[in-house]
Amino acid sequence: MPKTKIFCDIADIKTIKEFNKKPIVDGFTTNPSLMRKAGAKSYEKYSKLLLNICKKKPISLEVFADNFKEMEKQALKINSWGRNIYVKIPVINSKGKFTGQLIKKLNKKRIKLNITAVYSVTQIKKINRCLNNKTKSIISVFSGRMADVGKDPVPIIKDAVKITKNKNKIEILWASTREPYNYIQAKQLGCQIITMPPKVIEKVIKFGKSSDQLTKDTVKGFLTDSKKSGFKI
Repeated sequence: MPKTKIFCDIADIKTIKEFNKKPIVDGFTTNPSLMRKAGAKSYEKYSKLLLNICKKKPISLEVFADNFKEMEKQALKINSWGRNIYVKIPVINSKGKFTGQLIKKLNKKRIKLNITAVYSVTQIKKINRCLNNKTKSIISVFSGRMADVGKDPVPIIKDAVKITKNKNKIEILWASTREPYNYIQAKQLGCQIITMPPKVIEKVIKFGKSSDQLTKDTVKGFLTDSKKSGFKI
């Protein structure tokens, strides 16, 4: 079974410093929301601080314009900041227009792209047609957010891997991870990358406990808490 790479989904400088040192972490993904949460004031200055820490591992930085000309301008600028950058382009803009022509244009210019906010097989097929097999690209399927609204992401990831199998430069990424077990699911489906928040990565590191050990740990936890609470019956 091929390796499923783990990317850390974070923009906090301190956390990136810490997780960049972990062998289990193969790269990083960010987005404008994570940048805002991390306290970034200048997108360019903050991105360059992250790139100064993460010099070798791939890192995704997203455009935040809504019209295609401005998206292109931002993408070219972001790409110029480092060789390990994947420029994140949403599959549609806020008006629902498919970014296909822009994806094609940037792909032909040998710019590594991470096509983001993907939720359907139809979108994956359209993106696949826009990407050649000369430049590395990522398609990020928002599995966790799908599951949040009662939609099973597994068949979509499975189809995504199948649709792109003849293009070895395209990788499917399981995005918006909610629980450590998603890593096992992604691996079983042949999904090349999964991105997850630091807390989930910490849990994946601890994989391998036996059922007996899990039972003991759980019972010990209940016992400790009941003693701390001074419960009596």
